[in-house]
Amino acid sequence: METLTQIPNIPLFFTFFLIIYLIAYFIIFKNWSQKLKPEASSCAISFIHGTPAVFLAFKAIFADPNFHFHSQNTPFHDFVLDYSISYFLMDLLHYLIFYPSDVLFIGHHLAVLFVFLTCRFVVFHGGCALLVLLILAEVTSFCQNTWTLASSRRSDSAFAAKVYDFLSPPFYALYTLVRGFAGPAFVYKMFVFYVSGGGDGVVPKWAWISWIFVVFMAISVSILWIVNRWIDYFRERSRKMQNKVK
Repeated sequence: METLTQIPNIPLFFTFFLIIYLIAYFIIFKNWSQKLKPEASSCAISFIHGTPAVFLAFKAIFADPNFHFHSQNTPFHDFVLDYSISYFLMDLLHYLIFYPSDVLFIGHHLAVLFVFLTCRFVVFHGGCALLVLLILAEVTSFCQNTWTLASSRRSDSAFAAKVYDFLSPPFYALYTLVRGFAGPAFVYKMFVFYVSGGGDGVVPKWAWISWIFVVFMAISVSILWIVNRWIDYFRERSRKMQNKVK
């Protein structure tokens, strides 16, 4: 992976995601309504980022014999971080153009970029831990993007409605497991490691405190989101059962 670091990764990857977005907007989803095209195009670049990022992060972690919360970033770590930084920059641009009032998502993307950029270009350590968090964040992305696209068209497409109804329970269950249990457990281990001084002299206190704060807030929002989805699911299921009885 050393040769890859000689390429200006972020401009290259950003251009790649921009091209994918434009292809999705003007070609793949050209017949979709103007209201739905931006979100669908955002899902397109998320498809290209999410699952590949999971596999790349796994490979980068297992290729590092010195894996630890405070270990020095390897060129492969930097490569994966650059890939994700580029995606979040492109998706942030998408939100600033089409949804400038969506403060929650814009703030989320800015916070994630702060974490990745400081790890990549300021601290130079701790990438392994962030890549584990990246895996936990993106392992559900394929299901979530499929669910989002199906949800946006379920009112005017019987097929989309079937996909949405079929996918919702397993997607919600997976999301709950990852964001509600695995994520908090790993963040707790990070917190215990750093607060006990495990990263002293390598990862500055301001860095790990801000990283954990950002991740904690992101997980909290995710838990709130999935709780609301479960409430909607059971409310809709109850309504359908009542209609059948009638």
